[in-house]
Amino acid sequence: MKPKNLRTRIFLDGGDPDETRQILQNMGFIDGQTTNPTLIAKNPIARQRMEKGEKFKKVEILEFYRSVVKELSNLIPHGSISVEVYADHTTTAEEMIGQAEEMFSWIPNAHIKLPIIPEGLKAAEIAVKKGIRINMTLCFTQEQAAAVYVATLGARKGDVFVSPFVGRLDDRGENGMDLISNIIKMYENGDGHVEVLTASVRNYEHLLCSLKLASDIVTVPFKVLIEWNGKGLQVPDNEYIYKVENLKKIDYKKIDLGKKWQHYEIRHELTDIGLKRFVDDWISLIQ
Repeated sequence: MKPKNLRTRIFLDGGDPDETRQILQNMGFIDGQTTNPTLIAKNPIARQRMEKGEKFKKVEILEFYRSVVKELSNLIPHGSISVEVYADHTTTAEEMIGQAEEMFSWIPNAHIKLPIIPEGLKAAEIAVKKGIRINMTLCFTQEQAAAVYVATLGARKGDVFVSPFVGRLDDRGENGMDLISNIIKMYENGDGHVEVLTASVRNYEHLLCSLKLASDIVTVPFKVLIEWNGKGLQVPDNEYIYKVENLKKIDYKKIDLGKKWQHYEIRHELTDIGLKRFVDDWISLIQ
């Protein structure tokens, strides 16, 4: 059962409803789920088709994604399900909004994932005015999180998530958990309308540190949640120390949240790499 002293909402990061069922059966709760093209490509049904050389038609892949998302929504009716638009650097904000409106209609508890690139932030501005809940993804810097905050001003708390990717920063020798701490600290000067969703969690220590920092949400792979459950759903106390080796500290920056979002430096190479990876995984499924 859910620990009483847990301040962070726990999401499953995955595209397989059977994993969601196992987590619900083992842990007794889950607060939401995040999906993306890479995770949908790993869905067992999608993998079986690919192994047979039977790629999806464009219409079919959207219908398949919708069916997976609807199944997840039925399993977690009171949680949030993140659904990602198809976007690359040539996709316009209007095209993203068109996809967002369609995907938002699939289920009653959707957050639509938009990339933190200029057109994605334009789309975010429009989305919050239309009442579309969003999850701004591929965040690697405080400046990107500041731009998300400003672009979505006026949204209600719970309608906007920002997803910093800790594991991918670790991969290149930077302490990704520092970014979570820095964004939470920066947002203390704001109105609280953006929630921090710790993403790209790779291991048990990432999960424990997220809980210690009181990240609003953490999205966690199946195997790490199973490990957490096996260890009694531990919630770290004040004595907990996040142990890292050979990772460079990411220093906190004092950033003014009163500028226009266009005035922040939002370009980051890992955002570009992540965007390309999602596009490649999506295209790999289509005829």
